Amino acid sequence: MATIKLEVVSPDRVVYANDIAMLIVRSTAGELGILPKHAPLVTGLIPHAMRVKLPGESEERLLAVAGGFMEVTPEKITVLASAAEEPEAIDVNRAQRAYQRAKERIAAFHQSVPESTDIDMGRAELALQRAKARLMATKTHFDD
Repeated sequence: MATIKLEVVSPDRVVYANDIAMLIVRSTAGELGILPKHAPLVTGLIPHAMRVKLPGESEERLLAVAGGFMEVTPEKITVLASAAEEPEAIDVNRAQRAYQRAKERIAAFHQSVPESTDIDMGRAELALQRAKARLMATKTHFDD
């Protein structure tokens, strides 16, 4: 089976490196599936749980990314993420608290709660998306 090298890099370390069969990501232009010998591509990524398919395995491996960029060549995929985590490294309780906090801030803003006038909706939405990505990578249920 043909493979392609995947390297996921955050500012402080290489988070994941392996030969894979396929990568499914959510880019700023929509969902993309990357296979070996893919045409060259550079795209932005939004916060999500990337789906990694390993050769000869039916299960997918999930990796949480908080956004960034992806460069694809026929031989290699490089993901430069502002933050990235493997499921085992994610503190599920912390991710659930971040998710709840972001939902509460967004709800307060929409309900015009007086203390909510200083809420930056862009930051709150991004925090919600990052928390969702982390929870999805750990396969933890959350209400959406």
